[in-house]
Amino acid sequence: MCIATPMRLDRVEGIHGLAGAETIDLSLVPEAAAGDWVLVFLGVARRALGAEEAAQILAALDGLAAVMQGRGADFDHLFADLAGREPALPPHLEAARAAGRKEA
Repeated sequence: MCIATPMRLDRVEGIHGLAGAETIDLSLVPEAAAGDWVLVFLGVARRALGAEEAAQILAALDGLAAVMQGRGADFDHLFADLAGREPALPPHLEAARAAGRKEA
């Protein structure tokens, strides 16, 4: 599974940023500055994030790790963006589910 991770930039040096020990390519987010949050995938910042969105993503990643490790049973608070709604399946999987298929 490939997952982008929010990272807060400690320092910016040209087209590269540093977040902890990670060097991040900022070519796609040239406006990023020290202190900003960016969404990083494979060492490249894909887009800027606000602090609230970064916190939501980090909480969801913590929830995912807890589920995968079998820790706890109450994860709802870690997935704030899903509050009050059911996640939707992609159209092809919803069609398979509606047709009664148990596997995609």
